Amino acid sequence: MFIGHFGVGFAAKQIAPRVSLGTAFLAAQWLDLLWPTLLLLGWETVRIAPGATAVTPLVFESYPISHSLVAVICWGMVLGAIHSIWRKDARGALVVGALVVSHWLLDAIVHVPDLPLTPGGTERIGLGMWESRAATIATEVPIFVLGVWIYVRAVWATLDKVGRFALAGLAAFLALIYVGNLFGAPPPSVTAIAWVGQAQWLLVAWAYWVDSRNRPA
Repeated sequence: MFIGHFGVGFAAKQIAPRVSLGTAFLAAQWLDLLWPTLLLLGWETVRIAPGATAVTPLVFESYPISHSLVAVICWGMVLGAIHSIWRKDARGALVVGALVVSHWLLDAIVHVPDLPLTPGGTERIGLGMWESRAATIATEVPIFVLGVWIYVRAVWATLDKVGRFALAGLAAFLALIYVGNLFGAPPPSVTAIAWVGQAQWLLVAWAYWVDSRNRPA
């Protein structure tokens, strides 16, 4: 899943208005922000196998640090605690932690059984929706659209013109990336995957910029 995670990040604004969209994106996408660095370090591994599923050519061989359920819960507690200490926002901290865990839960819907429960365990989870491109789109796109709609309702009236333009551009750019992921050619190498994955930090920065254009009501 890709834009579904961002959709959940958008929607979090309704529950925790003090949490910046950038922070929500960082939390909802934390596992996939961490994973590229672990690939570069050789601590986690993935293999490119065109046709592995209808949606992605990637075979996730080992990613216990970033994507095992136990590790994900720990990451959620860590990010939630950091937010609580930094922002003095208990509700926001709970939402940040929940956003981290939501990533694993959404991935469990689309992944084939490759998500580990524990870092050293052999049990793997995944409902396999990636086996159907149509089912994946029918699930993920509504999550994204609903999330953007919720966020727009929450902030549109207090965004200045630059902020509105930045928000529209961010949503459109995420949709464009999604189409490219679905219908583009397989990546040329694992190293390329890792470095392109690092570019997701720019999306987090973009989201912080959008929220910075929010004027108090």
